[in-house]
Amino acid sequence: MTTHQIALIPGDGIGVDVTRATVSVLKAAADRFGFALQTQGFDWSCDTYLRTGAMMPEDGIAQLRAFDAIFLGAVGWPATVPDSVSLHGLLLPIRKAFDQYANIRPHRLLPGVEGPLKATGFDILCIRENTEGEYSGAGGRVHQGRDNEVATETAIFTRKGVERIIRFGFDQARARRKHLTSVTKSNAQKYSMVFWDEVTREVAADYPDVAVSHMHIDAMAAKMVMAPQDLDVIVASNLFGDILTDLGAAIQGGLGFAASANICPDRSGPSMFEPVHGSAPDIAGKDIANPIAAIWSGAMMLDHLGESEAAAAILTAIETATAQGIGTRPGSHGTGQITTAILNALPS
Repeated sequence: MTTHQIALIPGDGIGVDVTRATVSVLKAAADRFGFALQTQGFDWSCDTYLRTGAMMPEDGIAQLRAFDAIFLGAVGWPATVPDSVSLHGLLLPIRKAFDQYANIRPHRLLPGVEGPLKATGFDILCIRENTEGEYSGAGGRVHQGRDNEVATETAIFTRKGVERIIRFGFDQARARRKHLTSVTKSNAQKYSMVFWDEVTREVAADYPDVAVSHMHIDAMAAKMVMAPQDLDVIVASNLFGDILTDLGAAIQGGLGFAASANICPDRSGPSMFEPVHGSAPDIAGKDIANPIAAIWSGAMMLDHLGESEAAAAILTAIETATAQGIGTRPGSHGTGQITTAILNALPS
């Protein structure tokens, strides 16, 4: 029997709740499809930061390296730890250390879920560059607190980084409906985004079977609202992809349905899977949080690990539950009720 080693970082707030729910579904699927999951929890969170001064220990990356995959619940407790500290102390270092340069976020309406748009038949896969660009961390502040204070934030785009994420996007489009849209703002950002457009055109020559469109970020935001059914695969930079995928979550019914994967495509390190939503401290521990985004992310993890049949069964079970109206509206069902419905819908 194949055994997959999974590192669990529940994190803060509802991250603990949805991680617990996800593990119960994943282990049930493992039992039914003939493989095993060996999980190990890591108590790295904002509480950890308050106790130790760090979001994770100095050897945290080394501890995670031995695992086949990482599952993250949610991180953040802004009342006590600034988001800039929690993000740069845990999530971003993991993404960069393991070269998880492809962030994948699917956007479509689950059965029974009513989104805010008239359109219902959309199926968008957003591919976000995950390790450089606007979140490179290059910059600084001088003369802090003075009238002449200066802050700089420099976006870093490398040919290697841009080409590999665009190529990854083309591979995804080739396996889907063969249409890729590259999102930039090259009319205003005449260096980095023009460079991105040029690399996209170069890579496109290797994929003559895939139709390519180029859109500016503002036009894409409008497109996702007005005609999302026309979109297939979207590829965008770190910042633009981050913004567009929150919009994608909104049109698919909310952050409770927004799954994501941070992929290291060459598998030189573990990939990490997480729901898009935050830690929602106000509802933590109250059996309120919708675990669907987390469970969907867990299904993406199983698919990445080669357990595609189990992954598909979990997604079908989610769809069965939502088609019955379970978990389709905020507050309609508790975390436990939704999880139970998905467990009951798994094939025996």
